Amino acid sequence: MIPISAQNAAEFAGGRLIGCESTITYITTDSRKAAEGCLFAAIKGEKFDGHSFIEKAWHDGAVCVLSSENIDVPEGKGLILVDDTRKALLKLAGGYRDMFDIPVTEVTGSVGKTTTKDIIAGVLSEKYNVLKTNGNFNNDIGVPITLFSLEKEHTAAVVETGMNHKGEIDVLAKEVKPNVGVITNVGVSHIENLGSREGILRAKCEMFPYIKSGGFAVLNADDDMLSTIEGREAEYGLPDDVNIMWYGTNDDCDIWADGIELLGIDGVKCTIHTPKGSFDVTISVPGKHMVYNAMAAAAVGIIDGMETEDIKRGLEGFVPTGMRMERFKLSDGSTLIDDSYNANPVSTKAAIDVLASCDGPKCAVLGDMFELGEFSDKMHYDVGAYAAQKGIDRIIAIGGASRNIYDAAVAEGAENAEYYGTVEDFLASGFGFEGTTLIKASHSMHFNKIAEYMKQK
Repeated sequence: MIPISAQNAAEFAGGRLIGCESTITYITTDSRKAAEGCLFAAIKGEKFDGHSFIEKAWHDGAVCVLSSENIDVPEGKGLILVDDTRKALLKLAGGYRDMFDIPVTEVTGSVGKTTTKDIIAGVLSEKYNVLKTNGNFNNDIGVPITLFSLEKEHTAAVVETGMNHKGEIDVLAKEVKPNVGVITNVGVSHIENLGSREGILRAKCEMFPYIKSGGFAVLNADDDMLSTIEGREAEYGLPDDVNIMWYGTNDDCDIWADGIELLGIDGVKCTIHTPKGSFDVTISVPGKHMVYNAMAAAAVGIIDGMETEDIKRGLEGFVPTGMRMERFKLSDGSTLIDDSYNANPVSTKAAIDVLASCDGPKCAVLGDMFELGEFSDKMHYDVGAYAAQKGIDRIIAIGGASRNIYDAAVAEGAENAEYYGTVEDFLASGFGFEGTTLIKASHSMHFNKIAEYMKQK
């Protein structure tokens, strides 16, 4: 980060500096990373209270701490006193973000926001020095960490924001202050907390008021919920001086795609049409959903002044991050598709579509999808039925809620359906399969263990 004074940090955070003025060269919430020149933010979490580590942080070289407790400050050190350190950290990040006059894109959505963030960053990197969110650090701690990583050499940024409750996008977008806000889709993730897809839509649209004047909202016109915003922009909080750039598969969109050709596990081809012209592109990541990710990236590229040849190059050079449709050719000749980073009903069905397009025998190892509330049983059942209807040769369900996947597969006539209560039970079965295997579940199901088992075996 660019060095800032402790007094400036206090002003950004809305706090009061006690003790010595100093220069802050980086900011951390992890006391183990406290060193010379840092500000340590003492965050109260579920298991630990960062205030317990303030003395250690000072000892290890921190010049200042962000604290909600007024404690004695050693000579030569500083303390910024605030009411709530989590909220103050985010405000501090927003103040730091204001030091940069660069295009900032904020990405949110129910499905695919991390991949969309990554592919947008890949496209923009053809013209800009881009900072992007690391992994899915997209909450009120991860977003500040991203913003504090801005350096003088950065000329653009792509920031992912997530939520599972109403109001969370609002507080994040207020500090991100994007020039472009991208919403990929409105699915059913977190419906347990938001009650309905309309509730999810409104939660995603909380970013709208914070898009800078003259900026753009980039929206998926093929999404049945997002499309309802047209003609009702003010109702969803979109300012009059913010434009919408729609993308989809109809030629009345600003960015649209046709000629879509699924290449199975090898990726997808399409033609993307933009206001600057059209181009053919081959994306190495499989699935029709990647066409939508590519269109969103093309839209941001066009807004940020890029030429179509640079956009095409960025799209074709895209490589996904770990455990997101990663493909591995195993030593026994079989193929693993590791999509185990996370799961919800929409993304799981999309992954099943990719598997169904592969040649040879196909196996889906599917696990629990969380935060579905009262809809959980039905949505798991629908996934099991979908896998069977797609002709998947072997369907394996793992986890308590996934019993519904198994029951549906059997009801739909799947001849090779299996159920295991835990990942450990499944691994103990000595699984093997001569064909292509997809593994997918919510992150906390730890399906990465299955991927490692298959690679080693």
